[in-house]
Amino acid sequence: MSYTGTVSPGGAPDVRELPALTISKMSVGPMDNNAYLLRCTETGEQVLIDAANDAPRLLSLIGDGGLSTVVTTHRHGDHWFALEDVIEETGARSIAGAADASALPVPSEPVNDGDTVRVGASELEVIQLVGHTPGSIALLYRDPSPGGFPHLFTGDSLFPGGVGNTQGDAKRFATLIDNVEHKLFDRLPDQTWIYPGHGKDSTLGAERPAIPEWRARGW
Repeated sequence: MSYTGTVSPGGAPDVRELPALTISKMSVGPMDNNAYLLRCTETGEQVLIDAANDAPRLLSLIGDGGLSTVVTTHRHGDHWFALEDVIEETGARSIAGAADASALPVPSEPVNDGDTVRVGASELEVIQLVGHTPGSIALLYRDPSPGGFPHLFTGDSLFPGGVGNTQGDAKRFATLIDNVEHKLFDRLPDQTWIYPGHGKDSTLGAERPAIPEWRARGW
């Protein structure tokens, strides 16, 4: 079956097979967080994006292949509740945006805008998106295969229907929507697939026409 990105807490993961990378999306409760396991098809190296919750299910998804890295998209606890257990069990290193790394429960390497995270023979580009939290990051994988398109893991900074919650703070909202528009929509094509921190996937093309509406409503 083809990948849809539709998952539910306690349900099976949805798996997308790219030529160089396999992406497994799993939802974990109680807040329906998405966790993404990326596996390099050449080397077998695995990276987990957001050890959100339910460590036993995440460890089952990781399996016997080991885990090199956990990347946490931002400091909110629902995105790292299982981080300590996953790190302890796998020995993986922990990475997070520089302004959020010290807020995590395990020592974490800080990354900044433009840094890269290796997934075996592939790499993810770190894109800083300030606003939802000071250190929120997105991760961009550019599929180099013929007909391939970019894949963007946005945490809680971009969803179908709008940017992440800034708690009514006009300054934070302005920073976040500026970052999202200029660093994502202005740089990347409409085919770019969005993998958010909660809920269903989307594409930049599907969301692009609504940007003026998002700005006008202020959230």
